[in-house]
Amino acid sequence: MDSLSIILISLALSVGVALVTTLCTKAHKKRKLPPGPPLLYNLKWLTKSMFELKPILRRLSSKYGPIFTIIQGPRTHIYISDHSLAHKALVEKGSTFSDRPPVSEATRKLTSNQHNISLAGYGPLWRLLRRNLMSEILHPSKVKIFAQGREWVLKMLIEEVRRHADSGEPFFVAESFQYAMFCLLLFMSFGQKLDEITVKKIKDIQQSLLARSTIFDDLLFFSNIGKILLRGRLNKLAEIRREQEELLLPLIRARKHKNQNHQDDNTFLFSYVDSLLDVELPDEGGRKFTEGEIVTLCSEFLNGGTDTTATAVQWIMANLVKNPEIQQKLVDEIERVVGKEAEMVREEDLNAMPYLKAVIMEGLRRHPPVHFVLPHAVSEEVTFEGYVIPKDATINFLVADMGMDEKVWDEPMAFRPERFLDGGEKVDITGSREIKMMPFGVGRRICPGLNLAMLHLEYFVANLVIEFEWKTVDGEEVDLTEKEGFTIVMKKPLKAKITPRRM
Repeated sequence: MDSLSIILISLALSVGVALVTTLCTKAHKKRKLPPGPPLLYNLKWLTKSMFELKPILRRLSSKYGPIFTIIQGPRTHIYISDHSLAHKALVEKGSTFSDRPPVSEATRKLTSNQHNISLAGYGPLWRLLRRNLMSEILHPSKVKIFAQGREWVLKMLIEEVRRHADSGEPFFVAESFQYAMFCLLLFMSFGQKLDEITVKKIKDIQQSLLARSTIFDDLLFFSNIGKILLRGRLNKLAEIRREQEELLLPLIRARKHKNQNHQDDNTFLFSYVDSLLDVELPDEGGRKFTEGEIVTLCSEFLNGGTDTTATAVQWIMANLVKNPEIQQKLVDEIERVVGKEAEMVREEDLNAMPYLKAVIMEGLRRHPPVHFVLPHAVSEEVTFEGYVIPKDATINFLVADMGMDEKVWDEPMAFRPERFLDGGEKVDITGSREIKMMPFGVGRRICPGLNLAMLHLEYFVANLVIEFEWKTVDGEEVDLTEKEGFTIVMKKPLKAKITPRRM
């Protein structure tokens, strides 16, 4: 897109936002919304990402209180920054605050008309999708089935790290972690180990879709203008979706064929796709999922479990490099449990490692992979804390700020796992009793993969630490500055000097 086109789009949107927001602001004055800034302030939001808006949101929270409103065109954005209010909304009034706001036409096409867990409205379809995932893939008994996949990916990752250790070259952590996690999620999705070329093709397509899709929701209220001005980008998005289907549909069809012929196959491994093939949609005439809908659900599974976990591992390892005394304390605990000669930390060993769990929890508190959970909406207009919450409002919760609140956390900037040990902070990460941190969200829309994510974090961190000593590269320091990607990543990716602990 050339410079003139960008300028024309910006002018058109700015004028449009100003006109529509003026009309909507007058309409909203008839209702007592949470307080917020004046009209002209809202024009800033068009050109900024949510990550860039964080300091602005903090200032607004300080000025207007723990619940405030931003009006952007016909869309009403409500922000909640207080732990107790978040608990009241998401847990105590969870049935009301568990819906999703409208999405753009582009997002509807990418998600098969919101036939996925993340964006489905709060109702029968969402319950069906979530129940299937929780019972068929994420139930503890089913998670054990994929232990061989986790061991395979761990060995692959260890070999990659060892090559760098043997060469003496610094190891850039992010890409290797992400690739390993993506291989594991593909294994869980399709029940087979894919070759490197296929993995990278699928990974590239997933990342392309994520990178290109986010712009369109900001233009939701200008759908007709957006279609004209961004026709080229919309066409490209549709092309990438077709490429995604060309890659994933053969895998899905292969699973369908294998399901029909696996009676005598002792090597058959149940996968996420298998769980979707026989699901019936009772509110849609009992039909089964289309192939496109299965592509959508697999895409959601891959995105949800890859970048968030890989990002969290990198942040945790960065803090262990920056704090060698914490790393050594973790090594001491692991060796007490498994012994110095153990080839690896097994999954059944993890429950005997409270300090490991504390390190993981502190990493998620200090560096949650996402700083905002997916937006919520109310199923009907309600009064909350004396304010009207409209049915069409987008409700956001400031996740990162809750984990850094000085009123709740002692020395919140410090990386101190001890706060989660006995005698320290009493934290329920599900938020059912109270909310102190919510890296996975809380309430009915809490991330269904919470327990799987915690298993992956503990398993991979423990084995990476017991196998290698992680140090800063000579003459460099670990930089914990944040940058926005699909998740909140390190602006300067972790680079570490690796030394095998055992020869």
